[in-house]
Amino acid sequence: MYKMLRLTWSAVTLMYLFVCHNACAWNVTLKCMEDTTTFLKELQKETPSKYAVLMYDAFGKIGSDVVGGNVNRPGSLRECLSVEGPEFRGQYCQVFLKQDRVEYFVGVCVPDSCTESEVQTLVIYEAFEQKRISLLPSVPSILMSDSTLGIFMTQCFSDSPHPDLSAIVCLFVCCALLALPLIASICVALIKRKRMREVRPVVGFAQTSNTNQYGAVLTNGSANQSKECSGAPDATQTRNQNAENVQHGISKTVLSCLQALSVQNSSQGLLATESSGSSYSSLNGIRILSLLWIISGHTVQLSAWSNLDNDKRWKDMVEKNPLYVLAFSGPVYLAVDSFLLLGGLLSAKSLLNSIQRSDNTLSFSLVAHFLFKRFKRIQPLHLFIVCLTVGLFSVVQRGVFWFIAEDEVFSCKKYWWSNLLLINNLFTITDICAPWTWYLSIDFQFYATTPFLIFLYRMNKSVLVVVSSVLLMLSSVTGALITGFLHLPVHQPTTLTYESYFQYYYNKPYTRYGPYLLGILAGIYMTTKKETLIKQQWQVAIGWLCSLSVMALLVGLAYVLREVPPYPSLPHAVYQGMHRSLWALALVWIILACEEGHGGFVDKILSLGLWAPLSNISFACYLIHPIIIILYNGKQETTMHYTDFNFFYLFLGHLLLTIPIGYALTVLIEKPYLFLSKR
Repeated sequence: MYKMLRLTWSAVTLMYLFVCHNACAWNVTLKCMEDTTTFLKELQKETPSKYAVLMYDAFGKIGSDVVGGNVNRPGSLRECLSVEGPEFRGQYCQVFLKQDRVEYFVGVCVPDSCTESEVQTLVIYEAFEQKRISLLPSVPSILMSDSTLGIFMTQCFSDSPHPDLSAIVCLFVCCALLALPLIASICVALIKRKRMREVRPVVGFAQTSNTNQYGAVLTNGSANQSKECSGAPDATQTRNQNAENVQHGISKTVLSCLQALSVQNSSQGLLATESSGSSYSSLNGIRILSLLWIISGHTVQLSAWSNLDNDKRWKDMVEKNPLYVLAFSGPVYLAVDSFLLLGGLLSAKSLLNSIQRSDNTLSFSLVAHFLFKRFKRIQPLHLFIVCLTVGLFSVVQRGVFWFIAEDEVFSCKKYWWSNLLLINNLFTITDICAPWTWYLSIDFQFYATTPFLIFLYRMNKSVLVVVSSVLLMLSSVTGALITGFLHLPVHQPTTLTYESYFQYYYNKPYTRYGPYLLGILAGIYMTTKKETLIKQQWQVAIGWLCSLSVMALLVGLAYVLREVPPYPSLPHAVYQGMHRSLWALALVWIILACEEGHGGFVDKILSLGLWAPLSNISFACYLIHPIIIILYNGKQETTMHYTDFNFFYLFLGHLLLTIPIGYALTVLIEKPYLFLSKR
């Protein structure tokens, strides 16, 4: 018995010395090494403890269809965080590995006494083993020729989020911006109710008022006589009257602000199914169909970056099939060019109408007001989205696929000021806060060119034609040259593997001006025209044939040119330089044909009353839908499997969430603060 105790004690001593030696040699704390050794030693037993079984089960395992893209091994975040060890809790970490040019991550469950760097050290020294079998095995050589593993990053998740000061400030700003309209709405409702009670006719009061009318006349007469006898009005009465006037003015101003902020005011006409007489009804349909196209594309794109377990099979399925152009395939987001065209058309129309109301004068003050009106139109909701991105993603418990949300928080904390100045599209794509807001910046930059082109139009129409032609050519040539020299793709999802496409081409003003310029020219023509352009039926037939043929050709050529050659390609360069402007030109014909009564069933579809209320909330829907998608994807605990039905169902879910939230943001943020600035 004594010898057995001595042997046991010796084994414990040797184990302790081994742990201390490894801890010192690997630069790992003794506590982390002890807890890790305890867990691994428990796994060696014939019947391990429950906590060890749970930790082992939470490790990511190799799944099926690695060839199809199922390389990520997320494990189980929830199971790991539920572990209660003898002297530690479970901590979920992700180890990012590279094998044979394939990058993937593996979820591991380790003691919470270990830091990220210590976990990475333990992985490097292959400490995580069960009976000499690694808990982080490489993909078998039959599936990947090179079995060598390289580790380039490790990150661990905490039990609960820890928002910093910036996140708390952002949450406070968001709550304050939402609370003010709600408080104003309550106040307006109470004031309205009080006034209704005051003006409600009461029979008894009316009778009493009639019987005392004669006495009131006598009293007023006596007061007037005494006032006449005293000569000038009393100074005290004058001061009281002035104080009452000031108080009345303040009350009126406060009430005006409350009404401007109130939901009662901001929701008026928002759900009307008829467009105002000053707008083109077909634009609502184009705007909403383009928005649906963008939401559909983002639903797939934001999932394809990291969430899919069959991304290779998905790429093989969609990259050659034009039927997937409505999701994420073919030309890269032509719907954005539709937005740019509409923006240019409406900006020209708005400025021309403002000039007409200002005695036909284009002054500096008018231009300044024109620009400031646009700035205050977009910035309240835009900056709210920036704050919401930082605040929401900082307080929500991180999910397994939290990569995009984490990047957004980091970028917004560092580069929020670029959104404030509307210049974030000029930055590297990885540095943009809320990357989808690049459109607001480029739209405002193009919007600022409208007064210059209107000035040229008023000065000399020939000069406008020459300058516009030069600008259009410069935009096209710049896009073509960048594509040729940098070997950029013209097809998605090929663009997912080319960061340079987004960095140098996609969101830059010198490559995207064509559609907006054509919109400005179309707006000038449609606002100032004296007669219809389309007079003969053959013109209608040729116009529609050319328009639809150009659109079909642009979509088809993107699939023909889907491969990116390693040398400068003239077809790729020409297509990249011209396809967005040609798309916008085809849309100009559709708008013009619909407005002149030659749209047929296309005009009926685009002018449906359904589009009008959706168009009123489209700005908020565009800004909020990526946050919904990122939040949904980031909170997933397992990979997603792409099928057409799965993602169509997912698109409908995102859409049904986007519309009511977009309506709420329009009523509570966009409209109230726009009306408040007008007051």
